[in-house]
Amino acid sequence: MNLSNLLNKKFILFDGAMGSMIQKENINTLPELLNLENPHLIRSIHKKYIEAGADIITTNTFGANNHKLKKYNVDSDLIIKNAIEIAKSVQKNNLIALDIGPIGRMIEPMGKMTFDESYEFFKKQVIAGEKYGADLILFETFSDIYELKSGILSAKENTKLPIFATMTFSDDKRTFTGTDIKTMISVLEGLNVNALGINCSLGPDKMESLVDKLVKYSSTPIIVQANAGLPDYQNGNTIYNINSNEYNEHTKKLMNKGIQIIGGCCGTTDEYIRKLNNSRKQIPFKPVFDKNYSFISSYSKTYDVSKNIHIIGERINPTGKKKLRQAIIEENMEYITNLALKQKEEGAEILDVNMGVPKIDENKLMIKSIKEIQKLIDIPLQIDSTNIEVIDNGLRYYNGKAIINSVNGKKNSMEEIFPVIKKYGAMVICLTLNEDGIPETMEKRLQIAKNIENTALKYGISKKDLIFDFLVLAVSAQQNELYNTLSTLSYVKNTYNYNTTLGVSNVSFGLPNRKILNRTFLAMALQAGLNLPIINTSSQDMIDTINSYKVLANIDKDCKKYISIYSEQKEEEIKNETLEYCIENGLKEKTKIITIEKLKNTDPLEIINNILIPTLNKVGDKYEKEIIFLPQLIQSAETAKIVFKEIKNKLPDLDSSNKKDKIILATVEGDIHDIGKNIVKVILENYGYEIIDLGKDVVCNKIIDKIQDSKAKIVGLSALMTTTLINMENTVKEIRKKFDDIKIIIGGAVVTKTFANSIGADFYAKDAREALKYLEKLPLN
Repeated sequence: MNLSNLLNKKFILFDGAMGSMIQKENINTLPELLNLENPHLIRSIHKKYIEAGADIITTNTFGANNHKLKKYNVDSDLIIKNAIEIAKSVQKNNLIALDIGPIGRMIEPMGKMTFDESYEFFKKQVIAGEKYGADLILFETFSDIYELKSGILSAKENTKLPIFATMTFSDDKRTFTGTDIKTMISVLEGLNVNALGINCSLGPDKMESLVDKLVKYSSTPIIVQANAGLPDYQNGNTIYNINSNEYNEHTKKLMNKGIQIIGGCCGTTDEYIRKLNNSRKQIPFKPVFDKNYSFISSYSKTYDVSKNIHIIGERINPTGKKKLRQAIIEENMEYITNLALKQKEEGAEILDVNMGVPKIDENKLMIKSIKEIQKLIDIPLQIDSTNIEVIDNGLRYYNGKAIINSVNGKKNSMEEIFPVIKKYGAMVICLTLNEDGIPETMEKRLQIAKNIENTALKYGISKKDLIFDFLVLAVSAQQNELYNTLSTLSYVKNTYNYNTTLGVSNVSFGLPNRKILNRTFLAMALQAGLNLPIINTSSQDMIDTINSYKVLANIDKDCKKYISIYSEQKEEEIKNETLEYCIENGLKEKTKIITIEKLKNTDPLEIINNILIPTLNKVGDKYEKEIIFLPQLIQSAETAKIVFKEIKNKLPDLDSSNKKDKIILATVEGDIHDIGKNIVKVILENYGYEIIDLGKDVVCNKIIDKIQDSKAKIVGLSALMTTTLINMENTVKEIRKKFDDIKIIIGGAVVTKTFANSIGADFYAKDAREALKYLEKLPLN
């Protein structure tokens, strides 16, 4: 069987869950170890799925990375070798997918694992997969798009295997780290995966709205592998609430919507796959087609830049800016991130980032600034450099799909830039100049634009990823040529529907009272078809002009945004000078300075009670309302630690009556995932709780001993794997036997409120905020 003969030509059927089939045998061990310890069982599971009609079976290697396998003293290469050999031993007319799941550590900025460390873990897996004969690679159940990007790049750069990639979404239609469907599509299509989609977490009945968006926006074949509903733990077994008949009926609806690849995730068995195999023969197949969206994105926010007007903030560019140049030289990231925050507040939707200062390591500074800005801000970035190495690394470490500034009509420019754009996925600004300079006539500028477009197409880059800049020259020097820029802009918008950008303020260079010329030219350019103006967002005239134009051009429907901005005079406040603002936005250095200054004449408890806790509550509320996402939540929490540290330095013997309960946290025995637990730890510590973190894969006796030693009255337990729910139940029971007054909170991806009640836990917390709300209601010890 050849994948190219299947993909986007007929329904492709994957197998179902490996874990659910293993669990039927009452085996409680790390599933990947069974490739060595019980190959017969794994072979029989593959055989059942093949007999059920699966076109592709997935190897028993979901957790086969050296981070997870370290404690078992076994190498991922051996696990993968055996897994593929087992699959090949029963292979018939089907393909074998190397199954790869998340590493199990949080990647920066939410955790300490670097992008490069993540890449190396995946690199070892994918090389082994190709070496031992896998037909394709399936990255599945990812919640962090950045970690998934590192995996995809490792596969692209070290193998020639096709790549399928799926992420797992919650009821709020986002992943754990805040990525939505459009953003996933934007990033994964940019990375040129062969198929993309969703798996795990939800049943097929809960996936309909997600699939609607996948079908609407994806130009890549779509894969959907749902859970068999929600898990429930009964009599030592994990039971899912959607049977094979119901699953089949729900999945048929998804197939009719226009997905191309189906299969099963947690709770599904060969029975489920057999019914899907019969159903796919009765449903008309709908191939995917190009949707032609011009997407750019951060990790959580995506724009179609061909729609509406999107403002690019220009101020993180050292040209003519002495303070910024000095900040770049000194690697003063707080100055740079402050500029980013201010521009976003002023109305920028995209930020240009340029580190072009002579005699510095521009490559290092670009990577560092991108990472620091993305810790605090969720809007897309424009990577601006003339150095191809800087552009390459900027795109590599950027978490999203960026804009690149820029390429031009010179042959060497296109040969240098376009391969990088194709590799990482980005939009690119195309300057209409060539070896002869900037043409004077509209016709010659159009010729350059068409040449750029045609050359891009040869590299596999679509017109939808091109943004044309017809170049604004200073009217003081070349007044006659300004008309050519506007005429060209208007013509291409109406004729070719190009995406367009201009550096607006260039027009007024060398003249007095520049803001009058800038705002007038901006209005003229908007009317001509400009949709990505590059402006100084601190100029309120420019922002007002854009907001007004959106009303008059019927872009701001019902004038909603205009009314919300201008209906009442808002009080001006110097936000960046308040401690609240600094904590909320993760400005660590400024937080330390302000805290030290406040402690000179402010009671420490007043700072905690009147500033710190209310600000953290505000940040938490914004997180719940999806105004901010996990990276910003963690940055605020980490910044709040600085306040606590300075208060402790000032008053090391702070009244113990203010200290809150001790809480023991642990991931239960057999479970090696602790991402959720670590987030809970960070958040609770910043509300004054003393956290005793026992880590992951913690045996029951160790937890009991620590309760005895510490006199803690609260225990938090987490589990991610269905196979470890029995250990969570046993742990809760053993704690109850020995301690009458202990409060037990449980959580994790496979845990439900029903399960918590059934095993006698006091509270089920779906996340850190829920745990905090429960704890705040408890009396202090």
